[in-house]
Amino acid sequence: MSKLQLSVVAPCYNEEAVLEEFSGRMSRACAAVTDQYEIVLVDDGSSDSTWSIIEKLSDSDPHIVGVQMFRNHGQQLAVTAGLSLTRGERVLLIDADLQDPPELLPAMVKVLDQGSDVVYGKRIERAGESPIKLFTSSLFYRLLNRLSSVPIPQDTGDFRLMSRHVVDILNQMPEQHRFIRGMISWIGGRQTAFPYARDARFAGTTKYSLRKLASLAIDALTSFSTKPLRIAVWLGLLSSAFAFAILAFALTQWVRGHSVPGWASSVVSTSFFAGTQLFVMGVFGEYLGRLVQEVRRRPLFMIGQIRRQETKADISGDIQSLQKVVENYPAPSKRTSRKGAR
Repeated sequence: MSKLQLSVVAPCYNEEAVLEEFSGRMSRACAAVTDQYEIVLVDDGSSDSTWSIIEKLSDSDPHIVGVQMFRNHGQQLAVTAGLSLTRGERVLLIDADLQDPPELLPAMVKVLDQGSDVVYGKRIERAGESPIKLFTSSLFYRLLNRLSSVPIPQDTGDFRLMSRHVVDILNQMPEQHRFIRGMISWIGGRQTAFPYARDARFAGTTKYSLRKLASLAIDALTSFSTKPLRIAVWLGLLSSAFAFAILAFALTQWVRGHSVPGWASSVVSTSFFAGTQLFVMGVFGEYLGRLVQEVRRRPLFMIGQIRRQETKADISGDIQSLQKVVENYPAPSKRTSRKGAR
């Protein structure tokens, strides 16, 4: 497959109301940079007419590549699928809802060309978002950076421009539970902030429910920190110290000949210990569950079809390349032998 100068990856889920506008604006922004570009639109199992619109766009514009996921995998894996198919020397990640303006691309390219490996969008304004969402987002990033061993920039999303080298490294990372902005931060290199004002959605509503946001937050915490396990250990020690304190109090009162109130102290101590134990078991369960899923070595995602104005041989090459990415990760035994060989 021949490499292009620029690739754009945009995950799409029920974006029928915005896709044509996004395609037009993104194409104009890419054309301002180079005529050798591709826009990879990844349909993540939409239930509306998103895929049919992508098909029409791909048939009318050779720069547009349509990727239909076999089922809904979630935004992070949809992005992963798109990245696995890109051919550009520089790759832009952007959502299709037009909250991140495509017109910023030429300025981001200039920053990347000055020696950066990653240019990530840093939101200085966020139109159309409630104070509660802004507060919880800020609180999450502060908590994440407090716990994580890898510094992750605050007030950022997946909107960023990357060099081919960074994308190739990212494609080699086999995690099932992915927090892509954190994974890119872990890769390192020269990463430069690009301040911008985020717009309100062009149309439609956000696809991130409270449950999905909570799941993404848990993935981020467990992927980049083991400190919750240490917190669980300290809570266990604290509960033990509390138990010994109650025992010492009861013995002291017994020696003095005083009766110790029974039901109140029993209920409080039992509730405290039970809550602590359940919390500790929950923390260990989260890490253990993720370990089990990683050991299964299932493919990260499944693609239904790829739509591109190219020959069948080119598309076959794409699928074969993709299969290598999602199925041929080294087994645990091979990793050990490689490490030993070093």
